[in-house]
Amino acid sequence: MNIVLCCAGGFSTTMMMEKIKDVIRESKKLQLEDFNLKAISADLLQDETEPIDVVLIGPQIAHREEYIRSIIEPKGTAYAIMDKDTYGKMDGATALKMALIADKKNKAKGE
Repeated sequence: MNIVLCCAGGFSTTMMMEKIKDVIRESKKLQLEDFNLKAISADLLQDETEPIDVVLIGPQIAHREEYIRSIIEPKGTAYAIMDKDTYGKMDGATALKMALIADKKNKAKGE
């Protein structure tokens, strides 16, 4: 699964990305090699050439949801906006769960 985390500069989402990787490493069911995680600035999203399954949006750029949607919806990419509590606590488990749910809903919509 390809997950891209977006924020204003890509710095705080890099920390969240590492927390998500920690959760995957500690999981008995998930394997890190099944995931490709990347943290970028929202401004670089349109330049992404790799397929993306889910975009996780940092709460500080939630106001850019329409812009982000305009880039990813034509590609059929799912997204979720991380809430301030999850982001502030760097709760990788909840962020990963949000990505997995968004992906599952998106796939169900496409069936």
